[in-house]
Amino acid sequence: MNIAGLLLRRAVDDPERVAMSWLGRGGTLSGGEDWTYGTLDAVSAGYAAALERLGVGVGDRVVVQVEKTPEAVALGLAIFRMGAVLVPLNVAYREAEVAGFLEDAEPALAVCSPGTLGSMVPAAERLAVPLRILRRPGDDPLDEGPPPLTAGAAGIDPLTSLSPPIPREETDLAALLYTSGTTGRSKGAMLTHGNLVSNGRTLCRLWRIDSEDVLLHALPIFHVHGLFVALHTALMQGARTLLCETFDPDQVVRLLPESTVFMAVPTLYSRLLAHHDFGRPVTRGMRLFTSGSAPLSPDVHESFEERTGHRILERYGMTEAGMITSNPYEDAPEEAESVHGGPRVAGTVGFALPGVEVRVRGEDGADVAPGEVGVLEVRGPNVFSGYWRLPEATVEAFRDGWLVSGDLATQSATGRVTLVGRAKDLIIVGGYNVYPREIEDLLTALPSVAEAAVVGVPHPDMGEGVVACLVPNGSPDDESVRAALERISSFKRPRRIEWLDALPRNAMGKVQKNDLRSRYGDSYQTSTG
Repeated sequence: MNIAGLLLRRAVDDPERVAMSWLGRGGTLSGGEDWTYGTLDAVSAGYAAALERLGVGVGDRVVVQVEKTPEAVALGLAIFRMGAVLVPLNVAYREAEVAGFLEDAEPALAVCSPGTLGSMVPAAERLAVPLRILRRPGDDPLDEGPPPLTAGAAGIDPLTSLSPPIPREETDLAALLYTSGTTGRSKGAMLTHGNLVSNGRTLCRLWRIDSEDVLLHALPIFHVHGLFVALHTALMQGARTLLCETFDPDQVVRLLPESTVFMAVPTLYSRLLAHHDFGRPVTRGMRLFTSGSAPLSPDVHESFEERTGHRILERYGMTEAGMITSNPYEDAPEEAESVHGGPRVAGTVGFALPGVEVRVRGEDGADVAPGEVGVLEVRGPNVFSGYWRLPEATVEAFRDGWLVSGDLATQSATGRVTLVGRAKDLIIVGGYNVYPREIEDLLTALPSVAEAAVVGVPHPDMGEGVVACLVPNGSPDDESVRAALERISSFKRPRRIEWLDALPRNAMGKVQKNDLRSRYGDSYQTSTG
């Protein structure tokens, strides 16, 4: 088993079929650059040969901090096919962060692109890590810097014999993905070939991905969502991917009529709803919209349906387990509720994927009744093999063979999962539990509030006090916020309301609550409000 073999099988069956249309930043289909499955196979084989010449072997880590391009996709496939380990890094990471990952992963090689030279070059030089640069045809030549990584096999006829992917076992390491590190040191989650194959196949079946689909891809490819969920499912089924360099609302609206599938994070849906040309005419041919990586507010879910006639399919996953749950593909009546059918309920993340088990347990591991809040746990072939060189953290991540997600959730008697928040985000006010999601949903339903993040900070009398950080929709309106908060118990009400231009987020749209807790940590230190 090698995930690359599954992703490139269409190159054998139908090498002239278009795998990707590269549209760059703001481009259109008329100016796109098509890559067939045969070309993708040949270029990835060329990169694999180049990596081998540079001394990369089976099991070696290759750290990749590159901008999103077709060459970046081919490089990832090359690393898989030669049995090495892909270590993708966020392109926003700076020198100190990159140095930490290089030191931890101990790669045989690092690869950067022109836009990440400033962070990668000094870190690689300081740690004596061999470095190459991944360039596109037509890029301006560099006066100095690392040598280019070239795919010498780029011109090979795809019908001739290329080096096939090296066989790997299900348990062999395929990728090392570092967690976002929002609550402390980043940990390298070890994902195996078996993890990636099982999750990809399951999602293809569940979401009906097939060769006739056209995926509009506007996500980063250094993350589980954009790489293993979006791109991998399209390649597995021989679908076509419209590869955008980044999310551009104008470009997405232009391309939606040519697409059938769009996967995004909630922030992107909010931005589409703000676009004047977004609506039923451009989404008429769409088959599936999915959302993940951060909670989707019921307000956005309902506004999207009203505007387009489509109900977004919410799902849930994490770096350590890929996708875990999904709302049903068949948007059926409530009486038909199951993993295979039933309503797509706003604010829920659906049911465990086929072959995956989930349960909700108390902090002490005890059972909780249906509908009661506890910590979500998961087990299945999608669950990672542990944290890189952190055996103690790996042991702590599991309980009785189940991965403890750290997410607070409820599970109905039928198995439907609703996320409440992160366990670390739970606020305890005078001994009472406060779940931020409840307050955030209340506030984002107000016309005056575009976004909300609720955090707990130290309080001299109550232990913790609640702070609401809000992005206004127009001008700040304290009066409407105060009035809305009267609907909930007094201990839940934020006594501090902070209006911000924007909430701090990471590359996948997750709000950095740790940043907010630090920023407003002294809000109650001079008052017992």
